[in-house]
Amino acid sequence: MKINLLALDDVFDTGLSIMLDTFSTANELAEMMALTSLRFDVNVIGMRSKVRTAQGLILPTVAAKNWRMPDWIVIPAIGYKMPGPLAQALERQDVKDAVAKIAAQAAQGVKIAAACIGTFILAESGLLDGENATTTWWLAPFFRERYPQIRLDESRMLVSSGQLVTAGAALGHIDLALWIIRQSSPELAT
Repeated sequence: MKINLLALDDVFDTGLSIMLDTFSTANELAEMMALTSLRFDVNVIGMRSKVRTAQGLILPTVAAKNWRMPDWIVIPAIGYKMPGPLAQALERQDVKDAVAKIAAQAAQGVKIAAACIGTFILAESGLLDGENATTTWWLAPFFRERYPQIRLDESRMLVSSGQLVTAGAALGHIDLALWIIRQSSPELAT
């Protein structure tokens, strides 16, 4: 399974790391369990060849012009935890460019997943309009205000709606990664 993990400037370090660690552990366990045909090929993608994480680390990424067609694009949180700074971040050009690229790839059949504050980036694409979704609980009022056309249920940790999957709260990243793994192998996810 090909997974493009989107890292924008100020990506939430924990969310990104959880995703990378979960998929790499799944690959190691699949090999140990003789599930040799099962592999999670993960690329960290961005709008440029490098991004700065929320904790200030410089992270190399596959720049947008070199993205290949994946099975999944996964959007971890960005490190803006309050409505005002988050609203400003959503207006950045790299976010707008990423949103357009995500929508274009979704139109070609790519499945899209987002966790925690990454759900706001997915919502910006319009792909969640009329769909069910979740997000991080403390930003649910802001989410509802900004995206009234989305059926939000912040009481759920995971919501699957068509080719889209959303996960709430910071540690929802691991739930989301395990959900994706479970689609290929319930045994491996367990």
